[in-house]
Amino acid sequence: MNAQELIVVGSGFAGMWAALVAARENAIADGSIHITVVTPEPCLTVRPRLYEPFTPEMQAPLGEQFETLGIAVHQGSATGIDAGQRALQVLNAGGSTTVLHYDRLVLAAGSVQRPLDVPGADPHAFDIDTFAGAARLHAHLESLDRLAYDDPVRHGFVIIGAGFTGVEMALEVRRRLRALGQSAAADEARIVLVERSNSVGPELGDLPRPHIEQALHDARVELRLGAEVSAIHSAGVELRDGERIAAATVVATTGLQAHALTSTLGVPTGADGRLPVDAQLRVLGAPGLYAAGDLAAAHVDATHLALMSCQHAVPMGKCAGYNAARDLLGLPPRAYSQPDYVTCLDLGDYGALFTTGWERRPEQVGADVKPLKQTINTQWIYPPGGDRSTLLTAADIDAPWPPT
Repeated sequence: MNAQELIVVGSGFAGMWAALVAARENAIADGSIHITVVTPEPCLTVRPRLYEPFTPEMQAPLGEQFETLGIAVHQGSATGIDAGQRALQVLNAGGSTTVLHYDRLVLAAGSVQRPLDVPGADPHAFDIDTFAGAARLHAHLESLDRLAYDDPVRHGFVIIGAGFTGVEMALEVRRRLRALGQSAAADEARIVLVERSNSVGPELGDLPRPHIEQALHDARVELRLGAEVSAIHSAGVELRDGERIAAATVVATTGLQAHALTSTLGVPTGADGRLPVDAQLRVLGAPGLYAAGDLAAAHVDATHLALMSCQHAVPMGKCAGYNAARDLLGLPPRAYSQPDYVTCLDLGDYGALFTTGWERRPEQVGADVKPLKQTINTQWIYPPGGDRSTLLTAADIDAPWPPT
């Protein structure tokens, strides 16, 4: 029997789980599917942790898991798709181009931070959207000692965007400085959170906001609401109202947009670039393609679209890998759904905030919730390990989450 080709683009939360679950379905059915993951590097960047004090463990290698389950890796960046020819164009690490042909393709290339269209943003603003960006910010924080201690620029920190990531970053600044042995500087730090909306965490809703505002107040984070940055330079930022804020450290958390690969399909996408999919995560208008994670506009229930978060990327990736493999195996698929929604927001020294439901009802807040946040970030969202049997068990689409 000739092998059928299943390609997964991306090794983030959705791509990793799509490949693992597809391998399990193929193994159970004693199928002949050849699974390949196309990724610049076979590793998972644990993106939800990138606001924390930097550690190399924020990137988890996947080579061993893929090898154990017979999943091939093609290192490179997918640059284009010819859905009619079922061909994927890949820019290899060395600069050459390869065309890979597939029978089924799972797109899980993820998202990128929306660019900040402000003069000076490119050279002077940091990001915590990528592992490389987090490492760059870490090196910068280590180098702040080069500035005179009495220079207000040294002690200024501006966070642009008061969404989930921006709030966590603002509340983590002092802890990050303390982790670098800069306790005095942590106390001196002036932290300013700039948000163009008139409220903190506009997408988080009204219910959790009082807890977030209290944590920001206790952490001495200044708010600039209804404000926009007009320029960034090496000594700080300028706001459109004319205010200048001295700061050596500017971190942009400007939201996400789907990977540019979605624009090569000729399929209409939303403003965020996400692909329309059906209940089985098949891309509408592109036969043989499935999408998962941040680049799929998938409904989790009758009302809500999945968010660009690992909470939705993990089950979506599992479902896409399951359905793509079973499609090739001639087995019935299943619909994606995820009606239960929770959040756990890190509030720095204030603890954490756990909410439930799409209205984000606060259930627990404070120091007692911090261990839960740490467990999520350092254990639950990491790749499974172990031998072949253990990995196949973990890759069961019906395996409980959180993992036991």
